[in-house]
Amino acid sequence: MAGANKDADRAAQAGRGKAAKRISGYHQGNVDTVLSVDAVAEEAQKLASEKPDRAALRALAGNAPLLTIESLVAGYGAMEILHGVELAIGEGQSLCLIGPNGAGKSTVLHSIYGFTNITSGSVSIGGRDVTREKPNRKLANSGIAYILQDNSVFPDMTVRENLLMGGYLLDAPALAAQKADAVLERYDRLAARANQPARVLSGGERRLLEISRALVMDPKVLLVDEPSIGLEPRFIDMVFDILTELQVKDGKTVIMVEQNARKGLEFADIGYVLVAGEVAIADTGDALLENPDVGRLFLGG
Repeated sequence: MAGANKDADRAAQAGRGKAAKRISGYHQGNVDTVLSVDAVAEEAQKLASEKPDRAALRALAGNAPLLTIESLVAGYGAMEILHGVELAIGEGQSLCLIGPNGAGKSTVLHSIYGFTNITSGSVSIGGRDVTREKPNRKLANSGIAYILQDNSVFPDMTVRENLLMGGYLLDAPALAAQKADAVLERYDRLAARANQPARVLSGGERRLLEISRALVMDPKVLLVDEPSIGLEPRFIDMVFDILTELQVKDGKTVIMVEQNARKGLEFADIGYVLVAGEVAIADTGDALLENPDVGRLFLGG
């Protein structure tokens, strides 16, 4: 990558085991392999006939899950999106949710963080039920951070001021400043622009700032919604290198929704295919990459 700095180099070294199979950019297949959205949804529905049970999901999490979802029914207002979703992920693991549009992938992240109406079921972390905790308590008490899909930087604030906003729940402003400075020491791209308004950042740098702002609270779990959306392939690689470093070097647990299914599964230890608000298939990321049904429907053939 032209102008690459040591941020991405460190990330790539930390994730060397994953990098051996890294797929750069999109590589989603050609037009001959594309199915219509309706056809994908219809075909994917057939995959849900033999859903994985709770024991199988826990086995993928090493039978020692840090975060679990059990029988979760949730949605927005009166609209039910998730119909008994199960999920389990171990400490330091990564999980990617894929599936057709409208399957409920982002709703799973929203439900973990407290943005949905949960009518039954539970969300637990470290064995503690956090289903009804408000989002700010999820971050402060349970170490769950949510990195939004949409561009969420404050463009007229400086890069450093944006990072300080990530520490708004800390007890003292001085502590937030200390944490923000630690993030700047880690990422040269941001440090070089620390006193410049965030609007001057490239798309990839803005995504890095969004991720870095979440790190100010030193969360255990990162909920990452569409990290590659709107980015050029070279910046997609940078963002995934950073996420790999956070998982491999720092032991963060990462739950991701990713439009680029191949890239997401290549990154993830575990992959779930969601269909119509339920988990239809669950396996290792590598196994789903080799699954012919998953390949035909979501990986471009």
